[in-house]
Amino acid sequence: MNRYPKELLETLTANLAHAAGMTSGDARLFAEALVSADLHGVSTHGLSRLSIYLRRITLGLIEPQAELRVERQRGGTMVLDAGNGVGHVQAIKALDLLIPLAGQNGIAAATIRNSQHFGSVSYYCNRAAARGCILLATTNCEPAMSPTGGYDAFFGTNPIAASFPTGKGFPIKIDLSTSAIARGNIIAASKKKQPIPLGWALDSDGAPTTDAEKALLGTVLTMAGHKGYALALMVELLSGVLSGAAIGPEVGSMYKNLDRKQDVGHFFCLLSIDAFMDRAEFIQRVDALIDKLKAGRKMAGTDEILIPGERSARVAAENARIGIPVGPETWKELADWCTKLQVEPPALQEAGKNI
Repeated sequence: MNRYPKELLETLTANLAHAAGMTSGDARLFAEALVSADLHGVSTHGLSRLSIYLRRITLGLIEPQAELRVERQRGGTMVLDAGNGVGHVQAIKALDLLIPLAGQNGIAAATIRNSQHFGSVSYYCNRAAARGCILLATTNCEPAMSPTGGYDAFFGTNPIAASFPTGKGFPIKIDLSTSAIARGNIIAASKKKQPIPLGWALDSDGAPTTDAEKALLGTVLTMAGHKGYALALMVELLSGVLSGAAIGPEVGSMYKNLDRKQDVGHFFCLLSIDAFMDRAEFIQRVDALIDKLKAGRKMAGTDEILIPGERSARVAAENARIGIPVGPETWKELADWCTKLQVEPPALQEAGKNI
């Protein structure tokens, strides 16, 4: 596995997205969001997904230049239609609409329908934190997880995320799927022909499995049993039902349903910190909270109590310094798309050396 500069990966991704039909500006937004996942060590939501996004665009299943339409607005709330556009781009544009609205009202919220899988939810939360806001975000996903007691895939992994600005050089980042494991980890294991741990998934007959291929045909288990099920249902209500997007099994599969759109729904609730207290005071209080957490007694074998978001921030800093690791399977997909879309590939092997 070689490492490559973030700028090289963003340029390559943007060039491929532009060649597939996106505007140059939107292609750059998409590339930054996608590569950010790899930068922070979340490769399951980064470049490894680029191939399927490009495939769906070229098949006409994603509209690469869709407009984000405001269907309804009342006070600090908006109902948005993503126009079957690229999920990452439309989510960034939705956030850009909400930030000034939250500045005026103290709080702003939006539902987004007719969208796609949009990568790592925390990417948008971190963008909001950098602007002095707190974003609580949810999204439904293609069916992959069954309710407690069943084994028909109904929910997606239905993540919940929020980020909070700090003065420590990284935002507190909470980003969790309501499944026992993100489905991307099972997809990654399937690509590598590796087994998965017991307790991640059921096969299509409802039996526990360690076979990644069988798991992809079956269901992912919920986190914490019925508690994960309840949270997944909450996400479905906010992201799918309230937005008017597809619900549960109606959400199109990004990989399996290559004949119809996904119609994913998102929910964004944005708080302007300045509406509640002076931002500097908030950050001071957050930093004091972090200091108290870290000063607590440590269990044997624990060198440091970490804060959610701290580890990924350290990974991002290291990857920015020495290059982002990308696996050979992903490089092959990138090379194939360079050929298909007639994009000049960078000198990958040379770029991957001496970083």
